[in-house]
Amino acid sequence: MAEQAQKKLGLLDATLLVSGSMIGSGIFIVSTLMLRDIGSPAWLLVLWILTGLITIFAALSYGELAGMMPNAGGQYVYIQRAYGKMASFLYGWTVFTVIQTGVIAAVAVAFAKYTAVFFPSLNTTVLDLDWLVVTRAQLMAIASVVLLTYSNAQGVQNGKIIQFIFTAAKLFALGALIVLGLYIGLKTDVFSYNFTDAWKASKTVIANGGEKVFQIPLTGWALVGALGATIINSLFSADAWNNVTFIAGEIKDPKKNIPKSLFFGTLIVTVIYVLANVAYLALLPINGSPNATSPIDQGMLFASNDRVGASAAYVIFGDAGILLMAGLIMVSTFGCNNGLILAGSRLFYAMSKDGLFFKKAGRLNQKSVPGVALWIQCLWASILCLSGKYGDLLTYSTFASLLFYILTIYGIFRLRKLEPNTERPYKAWGYPYIPALYILITSAICIDLLIYDFRNAGLGLFIVLLGIPVFYLIEARKKASLSN
Repeated sequence: MAEQAQKKLGLLDATLLVSGSMIGSGIFIVSTLMLRDIGSPAWLLVLWILTGLITIFAALSYGELAGMMPNAGGQYVYIQRAYGKMASFLYGWTVFTVIQTGVIAAVAVAFAKYTAVFFPSLNTTVLDLDWLVVTRAQLMAIASVVLLTYSNAQGVQNGKIIQFIFTAAKLFALGALIVLGLYIGLKTDVFSYNFTDAWKASKTVIANGGEKVFQIPLTGWALVGALGATIINSLFSADAWNNVTFIAGEIKDPKKNIPKSLFFGTLIVTVIYVLANVAYLALLPINGSPNATSPIDQGMLFASNDRVGASAAYVIFGDAGILLMAGLIMVSTFGCNNGLILAGSRLFYAMSKDGLFFKKAGRLNQKSVPGVALWIQCLWASILCLSGKYGDLLTYSTFASLLFYILTIYGIFRLRKLEPNTERPYKAWGYPYIPALYILITSAICIDLLIYDFRNAGLGLFIVLLGIPVFYLIEARKKASLSN
């Protein structure tokens, strides 16, 4: 950040920020959504492994840019250097409107969703205007965002402590779930039963409130389309790894520690995610009934409120397992949002310094953090908590994020041509093949999403393009003020 910023974060802190921002609610929910889309345990694991590889490939590529530009704002700065101000504004605009704030809102909604396990009254509707339905859970989600914003406004040390405690807690708890799940699950025949016809894919459609269930076989291009569309769920769960680049100005020796933290953080989370899904498949049958009351009878396909993590914990610990898992996910989502809120405001701070965001957002408060940027981020994320469902927030925020990951990694090729003599303390591993492979895979996923989920993917693209007239409006106002 600016000269006043304090470099208090070391390699461990940066790695915890990467992994802590990635592990939120998705790993405990989206496997059920993915199975309803594809129905195949083998393809489910393939998608999680592919997600991990994509994420690690991107992290390895970003290391080069982070080493070249260890500045506050991270990806925003990389895009500006490679493509200019308008492209970087479009990224910052999209981060503010959907990527960062949308993920903060989605994670906060998930936090409230699991809090409702302990306090069912949170599911009560407090306002119903047809076009807007507000529940107590949504208000709880907003309250959690406000609380974390206030905490981070008190200084980076607060965010660092919260991140360490909550990330360490959820890594330990997830590790315990995996070890116990595999130990108990592999003693049964559930895993072998699930893999009897492992590659048979089908889409599950629930009708009439669960009275009718249809399974539509998927083969050929229909299968390819379903795989490409549903991988957005696991990509969402593995997103936000790049947040550490936003806060580069507060990391010790950022040229070395940011590339290392990107690799270690994404690798740790990839291993955890794949093993967690193996544990789910060892503990729970895939098929079940949407009208069943027991998590085992519901199966993974019909886990209550999609809470497959809670269903797995039930098999291990009985009724207490549902409460234990709900508590774990509350810890996980709370810690995840702390990292997102901590990092995101630094990008808006950098934009403000360029005259592309609210002027006051470019000021540091008495605690040497961008307090105004934090509260602006809080306000918009709170509005998004009221605006959409978890799945909608997930899709349009992740689709928009993928577009800019592609653009940023292509920037490596562009900058190597434009600035061949610039110091690069770290060079992208596997260049040019790994960055190119990432671009090809994620471009194919984006095209697939535009075909199979145009409503949400199209909304994400529309918001990106909407930033173009906004940019020219800002530039026109700046020129007018200078002429006056």
